[in-house]
Amino acid sequence: MKKARVVVLAIAITAALGAAWIASAIVSRAPEVQQVEKTVGATDVLVANKDIGLGDSVRADDFKWQQWPIEGVTPGLITKESQPDAPADLSGAVARAPFISGEPIKEQKLIKISEGGVMAAILPRGMRAISTPIREETAAGGFILPNDRVDVILSYNMKIGSKEQPVSEAVLRNVRVLAIGQALENTDGEKVVTGKTATLELTPRQAEVLSLAQSMGELSLSLRSLSDALPGDEPTAKIGEANQGSVKVLKYGVPSRTFGIN
Repeated sequence: MKKARVVVLAIAITAALGAAWIASAIVSRAPEVQQVEKTVGATDVLVANKDIGLGDSVRADDFKWQQWPIEGVTPGLITKESQPDAPADLSGAVARAPFISGEPIKEQKLIKISEGGVMAAILPRGMRAISTPIREETAAGGFILPNDRVDVILSYNMKIGSKEQPVSEAVLRNVRVLAIGQALENTDGEKVVTGKTATLELTPRQAEVLSLAQSMGELSLSLRSLSDALPGDEPTAKIGEANQGSVKVLKYGVPSRTFGIN
């Protein structure tokens, strides 16, 4: 082989090796990552430091300040800039609704003791709270819990001709249970709440009907299914009303009346 060809071949091999090395270096080089820091405006918002139950009396250490994006601060939230002493100012208030840990605090969901009792605080406008005695056997075996909805059934003796016959009437329908005894809510996964009284949320007219029913006979609470226990204005049965708009059913010879629209 001629000397010139050897030189050309050597140069070509060297160039190829050099190109391969350069290509390998480019492929194996880690890509450069550019870190862009974006500063987001934030402010301190008052949040629950732990879970707070309905009717709980709160203390200053039940709250904490937590950074919150300014864009997410909605009306009603308490900011450190506007109310720096809010934890101390709200200490002793009662929760009108439950809070979960980390949930922003709103003053509308808290009430000072001086402004009214706990029950008055959780009652909607225009509604009344009235209690009625219950026993386990007249309250679905103790399985009725606060916030359940029930029918109130009155059992009493009605004079029919010269005889008295036991009669049952649904005097109230689809009413909310506010409390059983002193329990305002179902806590710690309890499935049974026992007590000697049930406090019901009623309209003023319903409260009058319940008060009259208590003096006439024994009351029982009938638990409604969740599927038909939605809030709504349902008719209230009028005690002892004539049969207009009602259905009379004989069970084993005992008359029972369930009232419809009055």
